[in-house]
Amino acid sequence: MPRWEITVFGRVQGVGFRYYVRHCAEKLGVFGFVKNLSDGTVYILAEAEERAFESFCRLLNLGNSYSRVSKLDIQKLDSENRYHDFEIR
Repeated sequence: MPRWEITVFGRVQGVGFRYYVRHCAEKLGVFGFVKNLSDGTVYILAEAEERAFESFCRLLNLGNSYSRVSKLDIQKLDSENRYHDFEIR
């Protein structure tokens, strides 16, 4: 299964964004984790099939009603398939 690192920029901390990300991941069958970074961005490590990942990114760009996503920085990584759920860190 393909694997990606995503850094989310915008107003994404302190607005329930990580919980939104987990909800979207669980809905689409995306595995991995999400965490806040000290620079105000949110980091996501995601493992998913291509189609599910595309849908996941569309939802990330929309954000929840309290967030404002300005940019997603996405890097594709080598596959490892090490996650079996999606967690908030």
